[in-house]
Amino acid sequence: MLTMLVRSTARCRATHIAAAVFFSLVLFSLETAAVQQRKPLLLPGKQTLFQRVLTHPGARLFASAGDSAPVLNKWIIPFTVFYVYKRASVDGTEWLEVGLSSTGKVDGWIKGTKVSEWRQSLTLKFTERAGRQPVLFFKDMKSLEEVAASASPGKSASQLASQFVGIKSGSIKKPVDFPVLATEPTKEAISRQRFYMMPIFQAVEVFEGVKFLQIASIDPGSGKLPDDFDLRTGIVFVVDTTISMKPYIIRTREAVRKIYDAIDKVGLADKVAFGLVAFRSSTEKTPALGYVSKVLSDFRDGRERAQFERALAGMEEARVSTHSFNEDAFAGLKTALEDLNWDPYQSRLIFLISDAGAIRNDDPYSTTGMNEAEMADMAEAKGVKVFALHLKTPAGRNQKPNNHIFAENQYRVLTRHSDPTIGDLYVPIEASQTEAGVKGFGRVVEGIAGQMVGLVRATAAGERLQMPAQLSSAKGDAAKHAVGKAAILGYAMQLEYLGRRGGVRAPEVVTSWVSDMDLARPDTPTFQVTVLLTKNQLSDLHQRLKTVLDQAQRTKRTGARDFFQSILSAAAQTSRDPARFAKSPDKNLGQLGFLAEFLDDLPYRSSIMRLTEDDWYRLSVG
Repeated sequence: MLTMLVRSTARCRATHIAAAVFFSLVLFSLETAAVQQRKPLLLPGKQTLFQRVLTHPGARLFASAGDSAPVLNKWIIPFTVFYVYKRASVDGTEWLEVGLSSTGKVDGWIKGTKVSEWRQSLTLKFTERAGRQPVLFFKDMKSLEEVAASASPGKSASQLASQFVGIKSGSIKKPVDFPVLATEPTKEAISRQRFYMMPIFQAVEVFEGVKFLQIASIDPGSGKLPDDFDLRTGIVFVVDTTISMKPYIIRTREAVRKIYDAIDKVGLADKVAFGLVAFRSSTEKTPALGYVSKVLSDFRDGRERAQFERALAGMEEARVSTHSFNEDAFAGLKTALEDLNWDPYQSRLIFLISDAGAIRNDDPYSTTGMNEAEMADMAEAKGVKVFALHLKTPAGRNQKPNNHIFAENQYRVLTRHSDPTIGDLYVPIEASQTEAGVKGFGRVVEGIAGQMVGLVRATAAGERLQMPAQLSSAKGDAAKHAVGKAAILGYAMQLEYLGRRGGVRAPEVVTSWVSDMDLARPDTPTFQVTVLLTKNQLSDLHQRLKTVLDQAQRTKRTGARDFFQSILSAAAQTSRDPARFAKSPDKNLGQLGFLAEFLDDLPYRSSIMRLTEDDWYRLSVG
């Protein structure tokens, strides 16, 4: 009986202990779940979009709301993105409880005056100063609107820019209520080598096609350049060496000899260099071609002209035909961009020379797997301008369908430019008669290269190029038109070089208003819209796109609608909040019912985000 009692007591104690442990675990799991389930505050009127902020210089992280709380981080990197979990007021000042992620982990409290609300992930960078005025940064939207609505916005903007320069130099006293906080440098361009951020906080479309943007801008520091940082120009010929190209190969040799003579004459032998890349087509399909693309010569300046001229002399056309009229021009471009050393050259140019269109990613024998838009992005990332010299021969015209039309559309996309007065760097050369075609081709090459030599000569002499006159929109002499575009490019390249040499910073303003179009020329954009991504977010984007492509392989089972929504979803989420890519990699916003919410109120949309399902189906059918 006693034994039974002891056992019962022991059993009872064990039961109590087990119960206690069980309830402790339950409570612990509930507390853990409460932490895990905590989510950032939603944007007003949204079901899935969280509130986020960007930090200002001088922002600090506190353990709790209030200046007297312990400081967790004395210096937060400017423009750090935080999610907002809670808002509180202490002594009339707003404080935000924030976290770096949206998973429930809170990092601390930040004073509300040290952050700005950020509803998406869009930022700006300056377009090239090829044909526009420097950007003015206004203190408020009203001031910007008054200038834009004036009788002559361009003139008003120029006067304000001149006043600002005088105020900064001390020669002019700053007027009361002067509306301009900062300007883009007037005599130099912000170098592509300098990292700066201009996140968009607010956008208002006041005039059709023109948006006023509230932005912030900070330049985190300056890098030092070598003492011998001189302007050098690198020019690469990427030449189609298939059958029928021999006359143009010979004329290229003559043009190069003339350009070398010109740079020797003005003592710039070490400032201009040439490279040479040849391309054909698939050797898998036609082994006798010998190569798809190859470097015939790395950069050789005037001191090494003999080596380059030997490489030119060794460039010969193929002896067999290729499998398609289109050739693998993108392989040639990719080789030129990746295999040549562009580092010593600040102005960078490629002449793509072909009488045919380019094999793209929809051809089973494409060696790059790329299309013209992707090649354009690759060249832009390298800072290389591509002139497409399209020889319009009878053979191309006689193709069914007309290859001239296909090639022109391709090369206009490949050579696109942000300045609408340039539009693109596509140069059609009429070659119905070989002799006339060779003559026109030579004029174009020598004219464009001559502009680049002039750029180097003027810069070496300390001369500033003047902004070229606007190009005529009327169709005329293709060579003259191409040389005019090269002059505008040369002007922009000199500004870029002077900006790098002078260590020019982006305007250091906290918050200001700008126009996304030039006030003097409303058809000319002042900024390019970009998306801010961390390395991890870029990796997530890669994974999402891989998932989308995998879905494309299953389109017959999942349907074209799902595929379209997956692509649209990826674009929308990247623009809104890239950090949330990894949450549901196998789901798209259309399936979750939130696609419209992600697209609403975005100040800018990519071409994909502007597509409707009907547009998508039409593209698919075409």
